Amino acid sequence: MDIASGELVEKELDQMIERRSRKKDPDEEHELWEESAGAGRHDARRREENRRAWCNYFSRLAGSLRARAEECDQRAALLESRGEGIR
Repeated sequence: MDIASGELVEKELDQMIERRSRKKDPDEEHELWEESAGAGRHDARRREENRRAWCNYFSRLAGSLRARAEECDQRAALLESRGEGIR
């Protein structure tokens, strides 16, 4: 008896879900669309912020590497002037 009543309740729930899915509320659909569009704008903003952060990182890295290369060039020139260059 309990199994039969459980199956009846499940059938009623399925019917209710089916009816609900057939009903289209334009306001609700519009709200869902706006939420998804807002999420898209948020994602685009986050991607742009990440892009700028990576550009900044690589710019600083390149500057650091240029400074290090300049330092190495100066040391090499100093050693060359002293006659202690690489042979």
